[in-house]
Amino acid sequence: MPTFSLNFVLLLSLIFISGAEISSKIGINYGQLGSNLPPPSLAIEMIKSMKAGRVKLYDANHEILRLLSGTNLQVSIMIPNNEISDIANNQTRSDEWILNNVVPFYPDTMIRFILVGNEVLSYASDRDRHVWTDLVPAMRRVWQSLKAQNLQIIRVGTPVAMDVLETSFPPSTGTFRSDIQRTVVAPMLEFLNETRSFFFVDAYPYFPWSANPMDINLDFALFNGNFEQIDGGSGLVYTNLLDEMLDSLIFAMTKLGYSDIRLVISETGWPTTGDIEQPGANLPNAAMYNRNLVKRIVAKPTIGTPARPGVVIPTFIFALFDENQKSGPGTERHWGLLSSDGSPNYDIDLTGRKSSVEYDPIPVVENNVPFRGRLWCVAARGVDLMELGAAVTDVCNGGDGICEELMPGRECYEPVSVHWHASYAFSSYWARFRSQGGSCYFNGLAEETTIDPSSGLCRFPSVIF
Repeated sequence: MPTFSLNFVLLLSLIFISGAEISSKIGINYGQLGSNLPPPSLAIEMIKSMKAGRVKLYDANHEILRLLSGTNLQVSIMIPNNEISDIANNQTRSDEWILNNVVPFYPDTMIRFILVGNEVLSYASDRDRHVWTDLVPAMRRVWQSLKAQNLQIIRVGTPVAMDVLETSFPPSTGTFRSDIQRTVVAPMLEFLNETRSFFFVDAYPYFPWSANPMDINLDFALFNGNFEQIDGGSGLVYTNLLDEMLDSLIFAMTKLGYSDIRLVISETGWPTTGDIEQPGANLPNAAMYNRNLVKRIVAKPTIGTPARPGVVIPTFIFALFDENQKSGPGTERHWGLLSSDGSPNYDIDLTGRKSSVEYDPIPVVENNVPFRGRLWCVAARGVDLMELGAAVTDVCNGGDGICEELMPGRECYEPVSVHWHASYAFSSYWARFRSQGGSCYFNGLAEETTIDPSSGLCRFPSVIF
């Protein structure tokens, strides 16, 4: 690269990372775990029409990167978790990744961040712990590869969830988990500080609120109202839950000697619906949270947080679409600003210019308190019987007596139908394993119900809330 061009790139880099010049435009997470999503070409047009400033991908999809060429969208791409160890132990592998996934597209596609893995530190199996130790070395390899191509304008980071903290409330007590604090987090903060990069965090007020809806004020979680909390340790006053979450990370970093590393909210949002027992997952709350979030992030002058007033926090809303192939509880499939067919779930202005009275009214949904009662997990209506039969086989072959009552001659054997047997198997499995993380999903073949499906002598197992 000619000297003039290199100097120009470095100048742009300095402008990009200076606090005063970081754009407050809202970004969107573009996930693709859906069987019925619009094609990428249409998705990119939707993102542009929403006037987003950034887009974050969960891979480095070449078709999407080509479609983003020539747009004004700043782009974040991601190295999958399963490639981290290879890159950490092989500079050539890192160089190849940059040559294949960055060089052919930059600068026409405005790649700004390379994220190494996604919430790597939230997983705790022996294999995952091995990846923990490879995370920062992989980030350093990628940075070296970028420097070799004179692409230091692109920053390297990794998104973490709030579970990296051992204590988080009040914010001044924020401390990283003891199992990662010195071995992973401290080296990572050193790298981010050296490279003037950012600490990426997936911060969802919905989760702490929904776990304690009777103890945490809903308006406090939704940026809605005059509710305040004072941190007795710092004396700082908080008017919303997100600020508390972010400042707990700032205090935790400060305790390790890094008080100035900037934050990026790599994911945040609120679900539009969920399972029966998941309070507060509804359209009014989702619209309220994201509308208020946008106004706060794009406010002029910049608000920041109580611990860092006036500092811009680049923010990505999760997500562009509802994604029906995500596993886990019902909320996992319903975070989209848009439904899976591309129609809006609710009206939102990502520029923050629209006032609350200009939005279309949304019907109130009353599920803001915890569900109390019994739930059953049954086969969903209208699903493919072949898939349902295969699911029953998988569940029953797992042993543990899940399907014992479905054996010939037992109380639940009749009626002999795939739907009946699947409903019993799903309910039995969920009742047995929900406490260990089991969900009523089964690849979209199941749904929760408050109606007892038991009949005659056959009693379906249930979950009690």
